[in-house]
Amino acid sequence: MSKMKGPGGPPMRHGPGMVGEKPKDFKKTFKRLFGYLKPWKNRMILVAVAAIFSTLFNVISPKLLGDATSSIFDSFTAGTSIDFEFIARILLLLIGLYLLSSLFSYVQQYVMASISQRTVAQLRKEVNEKLSRLPLSYFDKHSHGDLLSRAVNDIDSVNTALQQALTQIINSVISIIGIIIMMLIISPLLTLVVLITIPLSLFVAQFVTKFSQKHFVKQQEELGNINGHIEEMFTGHQVVKAFGHEKKSIAEFDEINDRLYHSSWKAQFISGLMMPLMGFVGNLGFIIVSISGGLLVLNGSIRVGDVQAFIQYTQQISHPLAQAAGIANMIQVAIASAERVFQLLDEAEEKQEEAAPIDVERLQGRVVFDHVHFGYEKDQPIINDVSLEVKEGQTVAIVGPTGAGKTTIVNLLMRFYELDQGSIKIDGVSLTDMSKEQVRSLYAMVLQDTWLFNGTIAENIAYGSGFATDQEIEEAARNAYADDFIRTLPDGYDTVLGEDATNLSQGQRQLLTIARAIIAKPKILLLDEATSSVDTRTEMKIQKAMTKLLEGRTSFVIAHRLSTIRDADLILVMNQGDIIEKGTHEELLKQGGFYADLYESQFSHSETAS
Repeated sequence: MSKMKGPGGPPMRHGPGMVGEKPKDFKKTFKRLFGYLKPWKNRMILVAVAAIFSTLFNVISPKLLGDATSSIFDSFTAGTSIDFEFIARILLLLIGLYLLSSLFSYVQQYVMASISQRTVAQLRKEVNEKLSRLPLSYFDKHSHGDLLSRAVNDIDSVNTALQQALTQIINSVISIIGIIIMMLIISPLLTLVVLITIPLSLFVAQFVTKFSQKHFVKQQEELGNINGHIEEMFTGHQVVKAFGHEKKSIAEFDEINDRLYHSSWKAQFISGLMMPLMGFVGNLGFIIVSISGGLLVLNGSIRVGDVQAFIQYTQQISHPLAQAAGIANMIQVAIASAERVFQLLDEAEEKQEEAAPIDVERLQGRVVFDHVHFGYEKDQPIINDVSLEVKEGQTVAIVGPTGAGKTTIVNLLMRFYELDQGSIKIDGVSLTDMSKEQVRSLYAMVLQDTWLFNGTIAENIAYGSGFATDQEIEEAARNAYADDFIRTLPDGYDTVLGEDATNLSQGQRQLLTIARAIIAKPKILLLDEATSSVDTRTEMKIQKAMTKLLEGRTSFVIAHRLSTIRDADLILVMNQGDIIEKGTHEELLKQGGFYADLYESQFSHSETAS
């Protein structure tokens, strides 16, 4: 699905993560993922040593059992009594070997669990830190569901592969080497027969992997798509129901789910062919060894117990080969997931800036726009040559139709995006001469869409200041006219809000975000439709709080309700990225232009509604 750009806003995505995957670079991704294991090199050596001993004891066992069988067979052939003492020693030795094998297997699993969890914890840490360093434009262009899929599902796939597949690979490789050595000791001729089948098994594994790989990549992509769709639909389920789009939503889900089904089915089916095909190759080797071994026993070239041991080794060597082929499925999913995670980690970050030698506290709030040009896309300008001076302490209201560039002005003030041309200065200091952190420390924002995190009301208010006391929190709430309703809640300021704060009304949530802005004590206030989601009575409370909050502070207010900005010191009327009118409320009405028409339409509508 193509990207679209909302009018006057950043590029928007109207579909859940519809970005196509690049062709998979298996070797590069595997090498990079393996690099995360380097800090645990010593522990990996311990895992390998434990695997060697665990496997070694299992590899020796068939030979000892073969010796016991040969002893019994020789006694029967010679007509002598069975050497039970020799048989007993072998049995005790086998019991000891199996116990030691279990012990070393436990050590291997324990250490490998530690390595995999620490590695995945590091990967999660990098992803989390990366998300905090990505520019706002990245989140505007990618669905939340796709990002969550990369940060959660894909990392879980990597974790599973490190925990299970890596251990099995080590065991399989060591088992194959050990078994081949024991086979050579018993009979180089029979070993040659078995080794002929090994390249055939490896060819089958490589052949199947080649065809299934692209389907595993597609499977992970569609998994991100379906997660994005579900996240969007359930987050906005009220809107979906209100507009009667349930069927359309279900149809879109079914379409994505069908693509996920087909890619997953093909990936699993093709990779599932590996086990039976390798089993078939293994059985061919087993038949050849049985017949050849029988002939060698008849001519006295080998003992019957050695043939028994060799047949066991033939079965044993097919097991690690089949096991290695079986976990190829898991590895392919993990590599596909790792590549998606690495794609996120490789995204261009916001430029990390050192704090400039500027005393931000001394800045007062005089803002100057000097021939500002900007567009979210280079060939589609949003702001066209805007010049403006806002004096310290002034309240500037920005009005205009949707797509005029109102919210873009706020984004540029916060340095969420960089200018194409021109400059924005605060008290003569260009925003680009300060670090983004310094710039953003000057502001507090109250947005139309409230955001409250999972925590107490007090914690949500204190989010605006890292060291607020209980008294300051309560004072901010009183100034925002939120104290009254907070105290009616069962736990007051200790009331825990869910992720969506569903236990509060929209107006109450907005009051809390205003209290958060108040406690931040900003130099400049940015209000983007702060009262658009509240009723008239709540709006009156907010306006009273705002009057006190705006005293002595420069503020930029975006509003559709023109009645709320009558007292603004300066009103900017924007249309298609240009400031077409500016002045006070009375001055603009006298001009009889765009603002007057807009105000008259709202006023007439209000009278008609009443």
